[in-house]
Amino acid sequence: MKLDWLVIRSEAISFRIDRRVPLMLLCLAVVIIVAMVMNVAKGEYPISPLDIVKTVLNLDTGNPDHAFVIHNLRLPRTLVAFMVGIAFAISGTIFQGLTRNPLADPGIIGINAGASLAAVTVIVLLPSAPIYTLPVSAFAGAMLMAVLIYSLAWNNGSSPILLILMGIGLSAIASAFTSLMITFGNIYDVSNALVWLAGSVYGRTWEQVFSFLPWLIVFVPMALTLARHLNALNLGDDVAKGLGTRVEWERGLLVLVGVALAGAGVATAGMIGFVGLIAPHLGRQLVGTNHEGLIPTSALLGGVIVVVADLLGRTLFAPIELPCGVVTAAIGAPYFLFLLIRNRKK
Repeated sequence: MKLDWLVIRSEAISFRIDRRVPLMLLCLAVVIIVAMVMNVAKGEYPISPLDIVKTVLNLDTGNPDHAFVIHNLRLPRTLVAFMVGIAFAISGTIFQGLTRNPLADPGIIGINAGASLAAVTVIVLLPSAPIYTLPVSAFAGAMLMAVLIYSLAWNNGSSPILLILMGIGLSAIASAFTSLMITFGNIYDVSNALVWLAGSVYGRTWEQVFSFLPWLIVFVPMALTLARHLNALNLGDDVAKGLGTRVEWERGLLVLVGVALAGAGVATAGMIGFVGLIAPHLGRQLVGTNHEGLIPTSALLGGVIVVVADLLGRTLFAPIELPCGVVTAAIGAPYFLFLLIRNRKK
């Protein structure tokens, strides 16, 4: 009999993953490396992949400009794109599992709108605030939005349908306040906020890399640890309770993880939409619906999507540069309509 699952157990954790997952993760890792090298190589000052590898390994390339271009301009930008893609993809996977709705996304259900409102408030009203305050404020805004959505959707338990409907309504309110903040802000700060709202990794430095990294270090392992509970919750509350899951407690932890990753991603790169929608769908096509394998697969897919979107934004209409959020929206919006039409009778 053919075995389709790999089971990993220890005293603290237990994972059951599809046998396709390790090979798929390896293939995606190769794709990511190629995409990142291409993103660093392309631009007004092209650099060969071999020189990129030598520079990263601190070997002499015969051109001292390579080190400056790679280490100061392109590599941190590419790493931020990859990390933000991971965050949005895992957040989207979590919210799709919690709501049992394939159209759910931290942007669609209002989490990103709350993060954006808080971050724009800091950019416009506190322009001299340290860089690390932006992820914290965005997380606070996203968490406040999540608490409001969760509270208003509560009816002797949290309803997945009400969570989405409340999220859409509160998202519209948060977007209105964001527009109000932009209308009355200083013109210089408003221009920065507008560029940021478009969703871009332009000008990102090692400071953003290191301020964002702790969020991934803390919350990605939490997402992987909670994956089996997300599997149970995806079957319905009654089934999850029968399997021994503390439904509201585990759901609350998963909401916390999804909100933290989405908020930190928005704070670092702005509103890069549809990554949390597309990556989980592609992941399900590749490795199935089991979240223990789907979460890491979606994470790497999200990283690939944002890195490639940044590459396309920089090169398609050079020297004009499009924010990567515009590229993901151009791809994601038609894909969302396709999913909406395909799922309209479900």
